[in-house]
Amino acid sequence: MKAVTYSATGGSDVLTLGEREEPHPGPGEVRVRIHVSGVNPTDWKARRGSGPAELPRPQVPNQDGAGVVDAVGEGVTGFAPGDRVWVWDAAYQRPDGTAQELTVVPERQTVALPDDVSFDEGASFGIPALTAHRALTSYEQAPTELAPGSLEGRTVLVAGGAGAVGHAAIQLAVWAGATVIATVSSHEKAELARAAGAHHVVNYTDPDTAKAIGALAPRGVDIIVDVNVIANAELDVKVAGANATIASYADAPGADSVTIPVRPSMSKNLRWQFVLTYTVAPEAKEAAVRAVAAAAADGALRVGEEDGLPITRFPLAETAAAHDAVEDGVVGKVLIDVI
Repeated sequence: MKAVTYSATGGSDVLTLGEREEPHPGPGEVRVRIHVSGVNPTDWKARRGSGPAELPRPQVPNQDGAGVVDAVGEGVTGFAPGDRVWVWDAAYQRPDGTAQELTVVPERQTVALPDDVSFDEGASFGIPALTAHRALTSYEQAPTELAPGSLEGRTVLVAGGAGAVGHAAIQLAVWAGATVIATVSSHEKAELARAAGAHHVVNYTDPDTAKAIGALAPRGVDIIVDVNVIANAELDVKVAGANATIASYADAPGADSVTIPVRPSMSKNLRWQFVLTYTVAPEAKEAAVRAVAAAAADGALRVGEEDGLPITRFPLAETAAAHDAVEDGVVGKVLIDVI
């Protein structure tokens, strides 16, 4: 079978396309014929590593993907060959990501994909939507698992509403009944955030962003989903309401620490929540998977430019270019057509 692998960390030139022996599912495992592989920032960061380093065995990149069950291992009862599915965390602490024709994952990392939900959408869930779900449910008064109406009466601020996680956060929050404000840096990105379902959009490059957000949320924002808390900490505290949560899921290039306004945070009883989807507690991860699957079945997690997340496509042979596109900050979602 065709697979993209790398045997040492480094630039995208370490990725090579070649033939690899077909994997076989063991007990409790599912083999999926991948149709579409999704690329996230975590994929190129893992590939690049902290410096040149030989790996003990070749690594197939990419955590997210969607396709059709090809075979199941002993004890698997939830899936059968021919089932349409999406997978999550395929390459986390495992050598088999989704940039290959067949990949084997534990049954729990395999999720049914309804017939009316595309492989493009399935390959776009994973890292972005599961991260967004954890950020939205880290609020003290939020449920552990989102559902329609579960955030009714709450106001959510999504910083970076045109990114993949921001897009998923907008869609999940709207599905759960929240009022959503998104911040963006351009008119084009504002249109994408609106297409995703944001009720209000603020350009954070305009003067007095805090005043603009405050006019939309006079009692303050309940949940802030932040792509760059290092730059936004002061603004976040200003616009947060009492007992709000500020959930940060990314760092900024070249920076790894944040200065938190302590006294203002104390006066509002703010919660600062940092999110890494890989290490989320199992029960919270399972709740996220269930909620994302339910939202997808409801048609609430659409992708494509008309739904606020433009798609940039590459064939499997150009996986390196796909990684470069994500690293270079392409707007929208990067997908790889495996089949």
